[in-house]
Amino acid sequence: MRYLGYVVVFIIFGFMVSCGNEVQPKPKAMLALNYPKPEYRPINLDCPYTFEKNQLAEVVPSKSRNGCWINLDYPLLKGSIFITYQPVSNNLDSLLRDAQKLPLEHTIKADAIEGDIYTNDLHKAYGMFYELQGDAASQAQFYITDSTKHFLTGSVYFNTQPNYDSIYPAAKYIMQDMRRLMESIRWQ
Repeated sequence: MRYLGYVVVFIIFGFMVSCGNEVQPKPKAMLALNYPKPEYRPINLDCPYTFEKNQLAEVVPSKSRNGCWINLDYPLLKGSIFITYQPVSNNLDSLLRDAQKLPLEHTIKADAIEGDIYTNDLHKAYGMFYELQGDAASQAQFYITDSTKHFLTGSVYFNTQPNYDSIYPAAKYIMQDMRRLMESIRWQ
């Protein structure tokens, strides 16, 4: 009987000790950031191409040798799309090879690279859109061409050390703009 008393006290003590705030790990989640709804307007540059850009982005001439290389800066998102233009003159194979090789340079840090083919026969625009997942320096890249005269590439970069979880909402927002750019490209 005395033994039963010890067991009852031990069980009651066990319940009292176990009724505390248990530390539980936080579930994985992404930041819930809200950005303005995109408003697209066509831009006309003194270049052989035009496209629609988000009003949130600012057009900044690139410091390159070519006047048709531009940056679309997103001050609110602390990111940019670097756009390069090259004329095609018997060099389409090398331009394609370089553009397809560029996303692969990020495989060291990227967890996955997904490519989507883009085709618009009406406006003679053909290309690829690459989405990179993980802590890669660039989260998205594309190239687009008419296969005879024009070749355009774009890459998104952020002004911060890549941390996929932190930049994911901004990267998704800019990727939507990159796809719109590809869909609205018109050759001059």
